[in-house]
Amino acid sequence: MAHFSDIEWRKNMPISYGAQDPVLDNGILFPSFYRTVPSESAQYKGLIQLLQHFSWNWVGLIASSDENNKKASEEFKIELLKNGICIEYFHIFSSTNIAMTWGKTVQMLKYSTAQVIIIFCDKYTLIDFLHTVQLFILPAKVWITSSSIISFIAPNLSPFNGSILFSLHKGEIPGLKDFTYSVTPSTLPDNIFTARMWHLSFGCLPSNYRMYRETWGPSLNCTGNETLQVLDLLYGTHRLTYAVYKAVYAMAHSLHAMLSFNKIKQLSADRPYMNLKKDFKASKLTQYLKNAHFTTTSGEEFHFENRSAPPQYDILNWIITHDKKVLSNQIGSFDLNAPPGQQLIINDSAIQWNQHLTEIPPRSVCSESCLPGYRKAIPKNIHVCCYDCVRCSDGEISNKTDMENCVKCAEDQWSNAGRNMCISRTIEFLSYEEALGISLSSIAIVFAFMTLGVLVIFIYHRDTAIVKANNRNLSYTLLVSLTMCFLCSLLFVGCPVALTCFFRQAAFGIIFAVAVSSVLAKTTTVVIAFKATKPGSRATKWLGSQVSSYLVCLSSMGEALICLLWFICSPPFLEFDTHEQSDKMILQCNEGSVTAFYFVVGYIGLLAALSFIVAFLARKLPDSFNEATHITFSMLVFCIVWLSFIPAYLSTKGKYMVAAEIFAILASSAGLMGCIFIPKCYIIVIRPDLNTRERLIGKKTNQSVVDST
Repeated sequence: MAHFSDIEWRKNMPISYGAQDPVLDNGILFPSFYRTVPSESAQYKGLIQLLQHFSWNWVGLIASSDENNKKASEEFKIELLKNGICIEYFHIFSSTNIAMTWGKTVQMLKYSTAQVIIIFCDKYTLIDFLHTVQLFILPAKVWITSSSIISFIAPNLSPFNGSILFSLHKGEIPGLKDFTYSVTPSTLPDNIFTARMWHLSFGCLPSNYRMYRETWGPSLNCTGNETLQVLDLLYGTHRLTYAVYKAVYAMAHSLHAMLSFNKIKQLSADRPYMNLKKDFKASKLTQYLKNAHFTTTSGEEFHFENRSAPPQYDILNWIITHDKKVLSNQIGSFDLNAPPGQQLIINDSAIQWNQHLTEIPPRSVCSESCLPGYRKAIPKNIHVCCYDCVRCSDGEISNKTDMENCVKCAEDQWSNAGRNMCISRTIEFLSYEEALGISLSSIAIVFAFMTLGVLVIFIYHRDTAIVKANNRNLSYTLLVSLTMCFLCSLLFVGCPVALTCFFRQAAFGIIFAVAVSSVLAKTTTVVIAFKATKPGSRATKWLGSQVSSYLVCLSSMGEALICLLWFICSPPFLEFDTHEQSDKMILQCNEGSVTAFYFVVGYIGLLAALSFIVAFLARKLPDSFNEATHITFSMLVFCIVWLSFIPAYLSTKGKYMVAAEIFAILASSAGLMGCIFIPKCYIIVIRPDLNTRERLIGKKTNQSVVDST
């Protein structure tokens, strides 16, 4: 290699075995620079995967103030933030005078909550730093570094016990161990490097190098028994040795390839061999060095990737044993070229953590993980790693740890109590199996039977004066329609189906229209009857006609027409109401057109209002013949019930809205039956002595009026 000691070689064709600065990756600035160690940027990726492996997202970052480590720490800080790892503090300490910043450093480490500290500095600065830190009682931390200081760690540096090193990949160099163990100043008497190593390692100098004592410092005379085998300093510890080994072999293989090519070329041209010292140009070797690919004597393949070594690292665990020995156990590896998920390999069980850590394995997080059922809520102007855990809202879940947003359940599902699973909603409707449904159904059936009982009484006593006096046919029509009103409320109870949804409101509206029309016809008949008692009145010709029947049919046809238009334009349909914020969804009948529904109810209200007005005007007619007073009270009850129904209907949801409508149907029907027919039943059943023509007509009443009705 002596031939290549010229300036051009050293300037234009360097092969480094230790430079890891990422800026050297720039092929434009450094087109001929090669190195047998990977770029430091690959190490950043490995460190981040190591932090993610242990779920450490809250770290401290410390660096010495020298340019290289300060620059590396700044670049690594950016990578940490890109990957969602937060930095509690970023501290730069003086690399030349650690004592200048020890106060701030100690306070920072003492009150820090981060359990992991990543430090960028050279080996000697790190030792000085740790010696300074050890003077104070500080909480145990996990230290991570990439400095190659294994053989320089002192056994008394207990704060560094259990720390992790991201180290250069080491391979075997066959024969190196035997060579280093056999090296002594006696075997290499003229080698100044051997003498210097003996001075550093054993504090002694061979006799022929005593002139260096003033330069190197005080020393003893070597006995000749000192060997590197005792200290084991070089072999198996200094990983740069393997990088140097690869650099030499890469150069040798590239040079061999170039010389072989030139030899063939010169032989074919019948030219003399190339004079290496005179004709060699470093730039000519670049293409051969770029394509260098060889297998080391230990069987490991090597080639350059972007003029650097493949990004491979060994992960070591520094351990200080009870007998004050320093061990460096390999606990894993990192290979950036491996498939995703296989780049970082860690043997967790092989790690020996610092025994003074508060938690093993250590945790380094700003906030504890949000369990399923909770989401992360990050306050403003706070690290993204520092957050509160907020329980998911109703209808939302989080089924993983540390979810940032809760997931909304499907419409037919709801969140469980733990907010970590969506479960099917319970279908709710007014059922026959619950107390409310049973009560309303029972009341409807009881009133229906009572109404049928009244009808039977009226039919049985159809020839009595009071039954005949109140228009038997209208009374029968009213009683039948009231019975059907009570029974139609049963269409609203139970599991809704498409057919009941389609017909129940129409059935209720038309039947009620018939009932109220019958009441209106009865009231009108009473007014006509008393008008006919006046001499010369034209109302007499209407007494025997079918006016009442026409009035009932015409009024009912109006309601039927509204329902027909409702069916044509926007008919009711069955649906699930999933808008309610609960674990239940309502199976209900959508009315289709709300306007049509209120037209149906409003039309019945109009008929009731007309009946009330007519009955109110006829209330002062002679009591013995007049039922207008009872009709007035019945219509008053009817109107009050349905006016109260509207706000109740609008303010309730689901089965309670249905229950409100059933209650209005039952209450208004019961009001009609009670006010109109109960007094008559009392006379028919309890006081038959009052059920005579003479008692009903009275002395001043025209007999023809009674006979005609």
